[in-house]
Amino acid sequence: MEKKEWYFEYQIRQNRPGLLGDISSLLGMLSINIVSINGIENDRRGMLIRSASDDHVTRLRDILQTMDAISLKKFRIPRLRDRLAVMHGRYIERDLGDKKTYRFVRDELGLLVDFLAELFKEKRHYLVGVRGMPRVGKTESIVAASVCANKHWSFISSTLLRQTIRSTLPEDEFGEELVYIIDGIVTTMRAPEKHRTLVDEIMRLSAVKVVEHPDIFVRETAYTLKDFDCIIELRNDVNEEITYEMVESGFSSFDIS
Repeated sequence: MEKKEWYFEYQIRQNRPGLLGDISSLLGMLSINIVSINGIENDRRGMLIRSASDDHVTRLRDILQTMDAISLKKFRIPRLRDRLAVMHGRYIERDLGDKKTYRFVRDELGLLVDFLAELFKEKRHYLVGVRGMPRVGKTESIVAASVCANKHWSFISSTLLRQTIRSTLPEDEFGEELVYIIDGIVTTMRAPEKHRTLVDEIMRLSAVKVVEHPDIFVRETAYTLKDFDCIIELRNDVNEEITYEMVESGFSSFDIS
């Protein structure tokens, strides 16, 4: 039988010596392999496991629920957030009012890159918006995630090194294996009509598109935030406000990402 992966997370009630060893021994007796394990926030431990027997996994869950030293919190087929929690030791913060908005701070760029890389593996139309103030690491994270996802990237508009506004693309830059990067401010406020026509063509492709400053992009186009599959917010610190007050038709600090 094909082996399936599961994720479970438990909170430690009695942090006694040998607790992890007892759980590991239980997994061994049930012929369940440990894929990865890590401590999660608030005295929790998360574990990815692999087993060819659903019955053994069910038996494991039932036994864990009877143990006094732990409190079983999650037991399920692993989601992306579960895998990243085990990898980085913490869960990605998600907006309580908008489940498709995820929040990061600059100190978490490694976690952000891994998260984006998994999203970039999509082989369909997938639209990601990235909010953040200048020089916080938006574009660098997008490029790094493209590399991790083993995908090429193409700047349609950008201010990473100098202002980039493209109106045409060669044939080899069209395809689902590319990540298209669009600066919402440059595209909507400073670009000619030919560039906007290219952006509309890119948006129709069955590929991953990333729009920096999505709020400006939707304000100046027919697209809405509902068209985005995921929104990323990146801040220098948790209290930083993302604002576009400095955005003008001329030069502003947003000209340097």
